[in-house]
Amino acid sequence: MLSKIIPRSLTYKENLYKYAQNFKHVAWLDSQNEAGVSLGNHSTEEVLVALGAKSLLKISEGNSFGLLKEYLEDNKWAFGFLSYDLKNEIEPHLSSHNREELHFPDLCFFEPEVIIRIKKDQVEVLCHSQESLDKHLDEQAWGEEGHTNHQKQVCGEFKVNSRLSKQEYISKVTSIKDHINRGDVYEMNFCHEFFAEHAQINPYELHHDLVSYSPTPFSSFVRIDHHYILCASPERFIKRQGNYVVSQPIKGTARRGHTEVEDLQLKSSLYNSSKERSETIMIVDLVRNDLSQIAKDGSVHVEELCGLYTFSQVHQLISTVSCQVREKLTSVDLIKKCFPMGSMTGAPKVKAMELIEEKEASKRGVYSGSVGYFAPGGDFDFNVVIRSILYHAATQYLSFSVGGAITSHSDPQKEYEETLLKAKGMMRALGQKKYVEPVTET
Repeated sequence: MLSKIIPRSLTYKENLYKYAQNFKHVAWLDSQNEAGVSLGNHSTEEVLVALGAKSLLKISEGNSFGLLKEYLEDNKWAFGFLSYDLKNEIEPHLSSHNREELHFPDLCFFEPEVIIRIKKDQVEVLCHSQESLDKHLDEQAWGEEGHTNHQKQVCGEFKVNSRLSKQEYISKVTSIKDHINRGDVYEMNFCHEFFAEHAQINPYELHHDLVSYSPTPFSSFVRIDHHYILCASPERFIKRQGNYVVSQPIKGTARRGHTEVEDLQLKSSLYNSSKERSETIMIVDLVRNDLSQIAKDGSVHVEELCGLYTFSQVHQLISTVSCQVREKLTSVDLIKKCFPMGSMTGAPKVKAMELIEEKEASKRGVYSGSVGYFAPGGDFDFNVVIRSILYHAATQYLSFSVGGAITSHSDPQKEYEETLLKAKGMMRALGQKKYVEPVTET
Protein backbone atom coordinates (compact mmCIF):
# COMPACT_ATOMS: atom_id res chain seq x y z
CA MET A 1 0.00 0.00 0.00
CA LEU A 2 1.08 3.61 -0.62
CA SER A 3 1.38 5.84 2.43
CA LYS A 4 1.92 9.44 3.40
CA ILE A 5 2.57 11.02 6.78
CA ILE A 6 1.05 14.40 7.62
CA PRO A 7 1.08 16.53 10.80
CA ARG A 8 -1.78 15.87 13.19
CA SER A 9 -4.17 18.78 13.69
CA LEU A 10 -6.03 19.36 16.94
CA THR A 11 -9.38 18.40 15.37
CA TYR A 12 -8.15 15.54 13.19
CA LYS A 13 -9.58 12.71 15.29
CA GLU A 14 -12.94 14.49 15.66
CA ASN A 15 -13.17 15.10 11.91
CA LEU A 16 -12.16 11.52 11.14
CA TYR A 17 -14.92 10.26 13.44
CA LYS A 18 -17.46 12.18 11.36
CA TYR A 19 -15.87 11.12 8.07
CA ALA A 20 -16.11 7.43 9.03
CA GLN A 21 -19.91 7.69 8.97
CA ASN A 22 -19.78 7.75 5.15
CA PHE A 23 -18.65 4.09 5.04
CA LYS A 24 -20.58 0.82 5.45
CA HIS A 25 -17.47 -1.03 6.61
CA VAL A 26 -15.53 0.56 9.48
CA ALA A 27 -13.08 -0.67 12.10
CA TRP A 28 -11.85 1.90 14.61
CA LEU A 29 -9.33 0.57 17.16
CA ASP A 30 -8.42 3.11 19.84
CA SER A 31 -6.04 2.69 22.78
CA GLN A 32 -7.38 5.86 24.45
CA ASN A 33 -3.81 6.93 25.20
CA GLU A 34 -4.89 10.55 25.54
CA ALA A 35 -6.98 9.43 28.55
CA GLY A 36 -3.85 8.11 30.25
CA VAL A 37 -4.85 4.45 29.86
CA SER A 38 -1.87 2.18 29.23
CA LEU A 39 -0.57 -1.35 29.69
CA GLY A 40 3.07 -0.32 29.82
CA ASN A 41 5.29 -2.30 27.46
CA HIS A 42 2.27 -3.91 25.80
CA SER A 43 0.48 -0.81 24.54
CA THR A 44 -1.55 -0.82 21.34
CA GLU A 45 -1.45 1.40 18.28
CA GLU A 46 -2.74 4.80 19.44
CA VAL A 47 -5.57 4.89 16.87
CA LEU A 48 -5.88 2.55 13.89
CA VAL A 49 -8.85 3.14 11.57
CA ALA A 50 -9.92 1.07 8.54
CA LEU A 51 -12.54 2.47 6.14
CA GLY A 52 -14.30 0.91 3.15
CA ALA A 53 -14.13 -2.70 1.97
CA LYS A 54 -11.90 -3.57 -0.98
CA SER A 55 -12.83 -7.20 -0.26
CA LEU A 56 -14.97 -8.89 2.37
CA LEU A 57 -15.06 -12.31 4.06
CA LYS A 58 -18.31 -13.00 5.94
CA ILE A 59 -19.08 -16.50 7.27
CA SER A 60 -22.14 -17.60 9.21
CA GLU A 61 -21.12 -21.23 9.74
CA GLY A 62 -18.64 -23.85 8.60
CA ASN A 63 -14.85 -23.93 8.04
CA SER A 64 -14.43 -20.34 9.19
CA PHE A 65 -10.78 -20.64 10.19
CA GLY A 66 -9.84 -22.46 6.97
CA LEU A 67 -11.49 -19.80 4.83
CA LEU A 68 -9.89 -17.03 6.89
CA LYS A 69 -6.48 -18.62 6.33
CA GLU A 70 -7.13 -18.64 2.56
CA TYR A 71 -8.34 -15.02 2.69
CA LEU A 72 -5.08 -13.90 4.29
CA GLU A 73 -2.77 -15.82 1.93
CA ASP A 74 -2.01 -12.73 -0.20
CA ASN A 75 -0.56 -10.96 2.85
CA LYS A 76 -3.20 -8.22 3.17
CA TRP A 77 -4.39 -5.99 5.98
CA ALA A 78 -7.67 -7.37 7.37
CA PHE A 79 -9.91 -5.95 10.10
CA GLY A 80 -12.90 -7.61 11.71
CA PHE A 81 -14.22 -9.89 14.42
CA LEU A 82 -14.47 -13.48 15.62
CA SER A 83 -17.67 -14.69 17.30
CA TYR A 84 -17.53 -16.71 20.52
CA ASP A 85 -19.64 -19.38 18.80
CA LEU A 86 -16.71 -20.37 16.58
CA LYS A 87 -16.07 -22.69 19.53
CA ASN A 88 -18.41 -25.12 17.76
CA GLU A 89 -15.94 -25.48 14.88
CA ILE A 90 -13.02 -26.00 17.26
CA GLU A 91 -14.88 -28.54 19.44
CA PRO A 92 -17.46 -30.15 17.09
CA HIS A 93 -19.56 -31.67 19.89
CA LEU A 94 -20.34 -28.15 21.19
CA SER A 95 -23.40 -26.23 19.94
CA SER A 96 -25.22 -22.91 20.34
CA HIS A 97 -29.00 -23.07 20.59
CA ASN A 98 -29.87 -20.27 23.01
CA ARG A 99 -32.00 -17.27 22.06
CA GLU A 100 -30.35 -14.96 19.53
CA GLU A 101 -31.71 -11.70 18.10
CA LEU A 102 -28.66 -9.90 16.69
CA HIS A 103 -27.76 -12.29 13.84
CA PHE A 104 -24.12 -11.29 13.44
CA PRO A 105 -22.04 -13.61 11.24
CA ASP A 106 -19.70 -15.97 13.08
CA LEU A 107 -16.69 -14.31 11.46
CA CYS A 108 -16.22 -11.21 9.34
CA PHE A 109 -13.07 -9.51 8.01
CA PHE A 110 -12.56 -6.88 5.36
CA GLU A 111 -9.57 -5.54 3.47
CA PRO A 112 -9.90 -1.75 3.80
CA GLU A 113 -9.77 0.84 1.06
CA VAL A 114 -7.89 3.18 3.37
CA ILE A 115 -6.08 2.77 6.71
CA ILE A 116 -5.35 5.74 8.96
CA ARG A 117 -2.92 5.58 11.87
CA ILE A 118 -2.99 8.41 14.38
CA LYS A 119 0.02 8.84 16.63
CA LYS A 120 0.95 11.59 19.06
CA ASP A 121 1.95 14.24 16.56
CA GLN A 122 1.33 12.73 13.15
CA VAL A 123 -1.12 10.87 10.93
CA GLU A 124 -0.21 8.15 8.43
CA VAL A 125 -2.66 7.44 5.59
CA LEU A 126 -2.31 4.16 3.64
CA CYS A 127 -4.16 3.47 0.36
CA HIS A 128 -3.93 1.09 -2.59
CA SER A 129 -3.42 3.80 -5.23
CA GLN A 130 -2.14 7.35 -5.55
CA GLU A 131 -5.59 8.51 -6.66
CA SER A 132 -7.19 7.08 -3.53
CA LEU A 133 -4.43 8.49 -1.34
CA ASP A 134 -4.90 12.00 -2.78
CA LYS A 135 -8.68 11.77 -2.27
CA HIS A 136 -8.53 10.72 1.37
CA LEU A 137 -5.75 13.13 2.24
CA ASP A 138 -7.81 15.99 0.84
CA GLU A 139 -11.04 15.07 2.63
CA GLN A 140 -9.32 14.16 5.88
CA ALA A 141 -6.75 16.90 6.29
CA TRP A 142 -8.81 19.91 5.33
CA GLY A 143 -11.93 19.87 7.41
CA GLU A 144 -15.56 19.06 6.89
CA GLU A 145 -15.88 18.46 3.15
CA GLY A 146 -17.85 15.31 2.44
CA HIS A 147 -18.90 14.66 6.00
CA THR A 148 -22.40 13.36 6.59
CA ASN A 149 -24.69 15.21 8.96
CA HIS A 150 -25.02 13.23 12.17
CA GLN A 151 -27.67 13.50 14.86
CA LYS A 152 -26.94 15.22 18.11
CA GLN A 153 -29.44 13.05 19.97
CA VAL A 154 -27.82 9.72 20.85
CA CYS A 155 -30.77 7.65 22.02
CA GLY A 156 -34.51 7.79 21.67
CA GLU A 157 -36.79 6.61 24.45
CA PHE A 158 -36.52 2.87 25.09
CA LYS A 159 -36.25 0.53 28.05
CA VAL A 160 -33.34 -1.77 28.78
CA ASN A 161 -34.54 -5.18 29.97
CA SER A 162 -32.72 -8.15 31.44
CA ARG A 163 -32.97 -11.68 30.06
CA LEU A 164 -32.70 -13.00 33.65
CA SER A 165 -34.26 -11.70 36.84
CA LYS A 166 -32.10 -11.29 39.91
CA GLN A 167 -33.64 -14.41 41.45
CA GLU A 168 -33.00 -16.44 38.29
CA TYR A 169 -29.40 -15.23 38.13
CA ILE A 170 -28.75 -16.17 41.76
CA SER A 171 -30.38 -19.58 41.25
CA LYS A 172 -28.19 -20.31 38.24
CA VAL A 173 -25.02 -19.27 40.08
CA THR A 174 -26.00 -21.59 42.93
CA SER A 175 -26.46 -24.40 40.41
CA ILE A 176 -23.04 -23.66 38.85
CA LYS A 177 -21.46 -23.85 42.31
CA ASP A 178 -22.99 -27.33 42.68
CA HIS A 179 -21.15 -28.36 39.51
CA ILE A 180 -17.94 -26.89 40.89
CA ASN A 181 -18.34 -28.73 44.21
CA ARG A 182 -18.87 -31.99 42.28
CA GLY A 183 -15.62 -31.38 40.40
CA ASP A 184 -17.14 -30.84 36.94
CA VAL A 185 -15.28 -27.49 36.59
CA TYR A 186 -13.03 -25.40 38.81
CA GLU A 187 -14.26 -22.07 37.50
CA MET A 188 -16.90 -20.94 35.00
CA ASN A 189 -17.61 -17.57 33.43
CA PHE A 190 -21.36 -16.96 33.61
CA CYS A 191 -22.99 -14.08 31.71
CA HIS A 192 -26.43 -12.60 31.24
CA GLU A 193 -27.87 -10.29 28.61
CA PHE A 194 -29.44 -6.85 28.82
CA PHE A 195 -31.39 -5.82 25.74
CA ALA A 196 -33.67 -3.20 24.21
CA GLU A 197 -36.08 -3.50 21.30
CA HIS A 198 -37.05 -0.63 18.96
CA ALA A 199 -33.89 1.19 20.03
CA GLN A 200 -33.23 4.20 17.79
CA ILE A 201 -29.63 5.29 18.28
CA ASN A 202 -26.75 6.95 16.48
CA PRO A 203 -24.08 4.26 16.94
CA TYR A 204 -21.19 6.69 16.38
CA GLU A 205 -22.37 9.17 19.01
CA LEU A 206 -23.23 6.35 21.42
CA HIS A 207 -19.76 4.85 21.04
CA HIS A 208 -18.22 8.27 21.63
CA ASP A 209 -20.16 8.56 24.89
CA LEU A 210 -19.34 4.98 25.93
CA VAL A 211 -15.58 5.40 25.59
CA SER A 212 -15.74 8.88 27.14
CA TYR A 213 -17.33 7.38 30.27
CA SER A 214 -15.10 4.28 30.16
CA PRO A 215 -11.79 4.94 28.36
CA THR A 216 -9.96 1.62 27.95
CA PRO A 217 -6.87 0.42 26.04
CA PHE A 218 -8.78 -1.93 23.70
CA SER A 219 -11.82 0.11 22.75
CA SER A 220 -13.14 -0.43 19.24
CA PHE A 221 -15.96 0.46 16.88
CA VAL A 222 -16.94 -1.88 14.05
CA ARG A 223 -19.59 -1.44 11.40
CA ILE A 224 -20.42 -4.18 8.91
CA ASP A 225 -23.47 -2.96 6.98
CA HIS A 226 -26.32 -2.97 9.56
CA HIS A 227 -24.28 -4.58 12.35
CA TYR A 228 -22.41 -2.46 14.90
CA ILE A 229 -19.98 -3.29 17.72
CA LEU A 230 -19.46 -0.48 20.26
CA CYS A 231 -16.70 -1.72 22.51
CA ALA A 232 -14.97 -0.28 25.61
CA SER A 233 -12.86 -3.33 26.40
CA PRO A 234 -9.98 -3.23 28.89
CA GLU A 235 -8.75 -6.70 27.86
CA ARG A 236 -6.36 -8.03 25.24
CA PHE A 237 -7.00 -11.57 23.99
CA ILE A 238 -3.82 -12.18 22.01
CA LYS A 239 -1.17 -10.24 20.13
CA ARG A 240 1.56 -11.43 17.75
CA GLN A 241 4.67 -9.43 16.95
CA GLY A 242 7.08 -11.52 14.89
CA ASN A 243 7.61 -14.77 16.80
CA TYR A 244 6.49 -13.24 20.11
CA VAL A 245 2.90 -13.81 21.31
CA VAL A 246 1.29 -12.31 24.41
CA SER A 247 -2.10 -12.76 26.10
CA GLN A 248 -3.41 -10.59 28.97
CA PRO A 249 -6.38 -12.17 30.78
CA ILE A 250 -8.41 -10.15 33.28
CA LYS A 251 -9.82 -11.71 36.42
CA GLY A 252 -10.78 -9.58 39.40
CA THR A 253 -12.91 -6.44 39.46
CA ALA A 254 -13.64 -3.80 42.10
CA ARG A 255 -15.55 -0.53 41.88
CA ARG A 256 -13.89 2.86 42.19
CA GLY A 257 -14.18 4.62 45.53
CA HIS A 258 -16.08 7.85 46.15
CA THR A 259 -13.03 9.31 47.91
CA GLU A 260 -9.30 8.84 47.48
CA VAL A 261 -9.08 6.96 50.78
CA GLU A 262 -11.93 4.62 49.85
CA ASP A 263 -10.43 4.10 46.40
CA LEU A 264 -7.10 3.00 47.90
CA GLN A 265 -8.91 0.67 50.30
CA LEU A 266 -10.83 -0.96 47.46
CA LYS A 267 -7.63 -1.39 45.41
CA SER A 268 -5.88 -3.00 48.36
CA SER A 269 -8.84 -5.27 49.06
CA LEU A 270 -8.94 -6.43 45.42
CA TYR A 271 -5.20 -7.04 45.23
CA ASN A 272 -5.15 -9.04 48.46
CA SER A 273 -8.38 -10.98 47.89
CA SER A 274 -7.68 -14.72 48.06
CA LYS A 275 -10.80 -15.37 45.95
CA GLU A 276 -9.78 -12.99 43.16
CA ARG A 277 -6.18 -14.22 43.16
CA SER A 278 -7.27 -17.87 42.98
CA GLU A 279 -9.54 -17.03 40.02
CA THR A 280 -6.64 -15.32 38.31
CA ILE A 281 -4.22 -18.19 38.89
CA MET A 282 -6.67 -20.73 37.44
CA ILE A 283 -7.17 -18.69 34.28
CA VAL A 284 -3.46 -17.92 33.92
CA ASP A 285 -2.80 -21.67 34.09
CA LEU A 286 -5.40 -22.18 31.35
CA VAL A 287 -3.77 -19.51 29.17
CA ARG A 288 -0.35 -21.07 29.76
CA ASN A 289 -1.79 -24.39 28.59
CA ASP A 290 -3.31 -22.77 25.46
CA LEU A 291 -0.04 -21.05 24.59
CA SER A 292 1.93 -24.25 25.13
CA GLN A 293 0.16 -25.67 22.05
CA ILE A 294 1.81 -23.05 19.84
CA ALA A 295 5.01 -22.30 21.80
CA LYS A 296 8.62 -23.32 21.41
CA ASP A 297 9.57 -25.66 24.23
CA GLY A 298 10.22 -23.84 27.49
CA SER A 299 9.22 -20.41 26.17
CA VAL A 300 5.87 -19.90 27.95
CA HIS A 301 6.41 -17.22 30.59
CA VAL A 302 4.17 -15.40 33.07
CA GLU A 303 5.50 -11.85 32.78
CA GLU A 304 3.07 -10.39 35.32
CA LEU A 305 0.63 -12.06 37.70
CA CYS A 306 -2.25 -10.08 39.19
CA GLY A 307 -1.09 -6.67 37.99
CA LEU A 308 -3.39 -4.00 39.45
CA TYR A 309 -4.74 -1.53 36.87
CA THR A 310 -7.21 1.32 37.36
CA PHE A 311 -9.84 2.48 34.87
CA SER A 312 -12.51 5.16 35.14
CA GLN A 313 -15.24 2.81 36.42
CA VAL A 314 -13.31 -0.09 37.99
CA HIS A 315 -10.04 -1.53 39.24
CA GLN A 316 -8.89 -4.76 37.53
CA LEU A 317 -6.35 -7.52 38.04
CA ILE A 318 -4.55 -8.15 34.74
CA SER A 319 -1.92 -10.81 34.08
CA THR A 320 0.50 -11.12 31.16
CA VAL A 321 1.51 -14.49 29.66
CA SER A 322 3.84 -14.76 26.66
CA CYS A 323 5.71 -17.26 24.50
CA GLN A 324 7.88 -17.68 21.42
CA VAL A 325 5.96 -19.30 18.56
CA ARG A 326 6.94 -22.56 16.86
CA GLU A 327 7.82 -22.33 13.19
CA LYS A 328 5.36 -23.13 10.37
CA LEU A 329 2.26 -22.06 12.34
CA THR A 330 0.16 -19.39 10.60
CA SER A 331 -1.43 -16.51 12.48
CA VAL A 332 -4.83 -18.15 12.07
CA ASP A 333 -3.43 -21.37 13.57
CA LEU A 334 -2.26 -19.43 16.63
CA ILE A 335 -5.65 -17.83 17.22
CA LYS A 336 -7.59 -21.06 16.67
CA LYS A 337 -5.47 -22.93 19.23
CA CYS A 338 -6.22 -20.30 21.89
CA PHE A 339 -9.85 -19.45 21.02
CA PRO A 340 -12.10 -18.66 22.77
CA MET A 341 -10.15 -16.90 25.50
CA GLY A 342 -9.98 -18.63 28.88
CA SER A 343 -11.05 -15.55 30.83
CA MET A 344 -14.50 -15.82 29.21
CA THR A 345 -14.92 -19.60 29.52
CA GLY A 346 -13.45 -21.21 32.62
CA ALA A 347 -11.45 -24.28 33.48
CA PRO A 348 -11.38 -26.91 32.17
CA LYS A 349 -12.29 -24.94 29.05
CA VAL A 350 -14.40 -27.46 27.11
CA LYS A 351 -16.52 -28.55 30.07
CA ALA A 352 -16.99 -24.91 31.05
CA MET A 353 -18.29 -24.12 27.55
CA GLU A 354 -20.75 -27.01 27.79
CA LEU A 355 -22.13 -25.59 31.03
CA ILE A 356 -22.21 -22.05 29.63
CA GLU A 357 -24.54 -23.27 26.88
CA GLU A 358 -26.70 -25.04 29.47
CA LYS A 359 -26.94 -22.23 32.03
CA GLU A 360 -27.01 -19.01 29.98
CA ALA A 361 -30.25 -17.75 28.43
CA SER A 362 -28.80 -16.00 25.34
CA LYS A 363 -26.42 -16.97 22.57
CA ARG A 364 -23.20 -14.99 23.10
CA GLY A 365 -22.39 -14.30 19.46
CA VAL A 366 -19.82 -11.49 19.19
CA TYR A 367 -19.91 -10.90 22.95
CA SER A 368 -16.83 -12.58 24.48
CA GLY A 369 -15.50 -13.00 20.97
CA SER A 370 -12.79 -10.73 19.62
CA VAL A 371 -12.21 -7.62 17.47
CA GLY A 372 -8.86 -6.84 15.89
CA TYR A 373 -6.67 -6.88 12.80
CA PHE A 374 -4.11 -8.84 10.80
CA ALA A 375 -1.21 -6.89 9.31
CA PRO A 376 0.86 -7.91 6.27
CA GLY A 377 3.60 -10.24 7.48
CA GLY A 378 1.37 -12.01 10.01
CA ASP A 379 1.37 -9.71 13.04
CA PHE A 380 -2.02 -9.25 14.72
CA ASP A 381 -3.70 -7.81 17.79
CA PHE A 382 -7.14 -8.84 19.14
CA ASN A 383 -9.16 -7.74 22.14
CA VAL A 384 -11.87 -9.45 24.19
CA VAL A 385 -15.36 -8.14 23.39
CA ILE A 386 -16.61 -7.16 26.85
CA ARG A 387 -18.10 -3.87 28.15
CA SER A 388 -19.66 -3.63 24.70
CA ILE A 389 -22.97 -2.71 23.08
CA LEU A 390 -24.04 -4.72 20.03
CA TYR A 391 -26.63 -3.28 17.67
CA HIS A 392 -28.55 -4.42 14.60
CA ALA A 393 -29.72 -1.22 12.92
CA ALA A 394 -32.18 -2.95 10.55
CA THR A 395 -34.16 -4.51 13.42
CA GLN A 396 -33.27 -1.84 16.04
CA TYR A 397 -32.29 -4.56 18.50
CA LEU A 398 -29.65 -3.52 21.03
CA SER A 399 -27.82 -5.86 23.40
CA PHE A 400 -25.03 -5.98 25.92
CA SER A 401 -23.99 -8.76 28.27
CA VAL A 402 -22.05 -8.84 31.50
CA GLY A 403 -20.74 -11.64 33.66
CA GLY A 404 -18.04 -12.92 35.93
CA ALA A 405 -16.07 -15.92 37.08
CA ILE A 406 -17.93 -18.31 39.38
CA THR A 407 -15.84 -20.38 41.81
CA SER A 408 -16.56 -22.41 44.94
CA HIS A 409 -16.03 -19.21 46.97
CA SER A 410 -18.53 -17.11 44.99
CA ASP A 411 -21.36 -15.35 46.80
CA PRO A 412 -24.30 -15.32 44.30
CA GLN A 413 -25.57 -11.96 45.59
CA LYS A 414 -22.13 -10.34 45.25
CA GLU A 415 -21.65 -11.87 41.81
CA TYR A 416 -24.93 -10.27 40.73
CA GLU A 417 -23.82 -6.91 42.11
CA GLU A 418 -20.53 -7.19 40.20
CA THR A 419 -22.41 -7.68 36.92
CA LEU A 420 -24.33 -4.46 37.57
CA LEU A 421 -21.04 -2.68 38.24
CA LYS A 422 -19.73 -3.92 34.88
CA ALA A 423 -22.96 -2.75 33.21
CA LYS A 424 -22.61 0.77 34.59
CA GLY A 425 -20.71 2.26 31.64
CA MET A 426 -23.18 0.90 29.08
CA MET A 427 -26.19 1.99 31.13
CA ARG A 428 -24.81 5.49 31.52
CA ALA A 429 -24.05 5.84 27.82
CA LEU A 430 -27.58 4.70 27.02
CA GLY A 431 -29.05 7.29 29.37
CA GLN A 432 -30.41 4.71 31.81
CA LYS A 433 -29.92 6.64 35.05
CA LYS A 434 -30.31 3.58 37.23
CA TYR A 435 -31.12 -0.05 36.71
CA VAL A 436 -34.61 -1.13 37.70
CA GLU A 437 -34.96 -4.90 37.60
CA PRO A 438 -37.54 -5.84 34.97
CA VAL A 439 -39.83 -8.82 34.78
CA THR A 440 -38.16 -11.57 32.77
CA GLU A 441 -39.79 -12.46 29.46
CA THR A 442 -41.48 -15.82 29.24
